[in-house]
Amino acid sequence: MESIDKVHGTFERRVMETKDTDVPTAVIKRLPRYHRYLGDLLEAGRLRISSSELSKIMNVTASQIRQDLNCFGGFGQQGYGYNIKYLFSKISELLGVAEGYDCVIVGAGNLGRALASTRMFGRRGINRIALFDVNPEIVGTEIYGIPVYHIDELYDFCKHKRVNIGVLTVPKSAAYDVARTLAAAGVKGIWNFANMELKLDDDSVIVENIHLGDSLMTLCYKVKVKNDQIKKSAEGEE
Repeated sequence: MESIDKVHGTFERRVMETKDTDVPTAVIKRLPRYHRYLGDLLEAGRLRISSSELSKIMNVTASQIRQDLNCFGGFGQQGYGYNIKYLFSKISELLGVAEGYDCVIVGAGNLGRALASTRMFGRRGINRIALFDVNPEIVGTEIYGIPVYHIDELYDFCKHKRVNIGVLTVPKSAAYDVARTLAAAGVKGIWNFANMELKLDDDSVIVENIHLGDSLMTLCYKVKVKNDQIKKSAEGEE
């Protein structure tokens, strides 16, 4: 049987040989799910798991799991499965969890406050170091232990602190101005909740547009389909 060390070495070589553009976007989007489920398995005390077991938990085919992980070297051994701790650590590495990225949240309204309160960032190795807003009643205070600065200080703060990620929870009308300020200050990633498709001319800045309404409407569609199926089934029994 191939040794674990040999499997690990295969991963290291494959990652070094793999270019970012070689990995399909669909695979990249599934990496956080692997990270989440493997983290849950670790907390439950599991040491290893087969692709068929993992497929049942994640509702993804075992073949798809093997194909995804083969993009980075495979990780598994026939007859052994996956070393959960190792696989979790390497996916964490791929996702930049250990990089210690600093982020700022621009917009301290309801959504900005909700994001400031969540432990989601810390669990993924991201440090929230500041909030920015224009409201004089909250500028100079702290929200969940995070200091609030005036938006006019955004550029200098991000430039000086070398902020990696900016989270936008501002109105649509302000989104582009804020995004350009972040980009000019050297921020390389923008998580955009401004309910619009934000695209910058600066290709060095990655923008992830989040549309909560789209997710809600997807759920509505699935509920409608399910209700239609139930209705048709009931009509067939009459």
